[in-house]
Amino acid sequence: MEKLEPSRRTILVVEDEGLIRCDTSEMLRDKGFAVIEAADAEEALAKVELRPDISLLFTDINMPGRMDGLELARCVHRLHPAIRLILTSGKATVCKAEMPDHGEFIPKPYTPQMVSLAVSRMLD
Repeated sequence: MEKLEPSRRTILVVEDEGLIRCDTSEMLRDKGFAVIEAADAEEALAKVELRPDISLLFTDINMPGRMDGLELARCVHRLHPAIRLILTSGKATVCKAEMPDHGEFIPKPYTPQMVSLAVSRMLD
């Protein structure tokens, strides 16, 4: 199997807090990834359907709207099982049993190193 370079990988960052979304996206771009941003689960699902090149979903759990990040991850996994999942939250924790396959949880506040390591584990 061909190993993809970061510049050929696309990550969807879903975060309702604009500053956190921008910081995380910028950090991932600095690592060479293509990044798509969404402010909520509904916007994220629309982007997943339009962009077959998404390799990883990086989503906050606590978001406004009818669907939180955990339900978004479950939905994305059901529709596109090849997309890897990283969930994050400063309020909630997710045990392995609640996480869809291929998922990982990172608590907030997270560091760039924590995100980098998790992304590397998910995409290598």
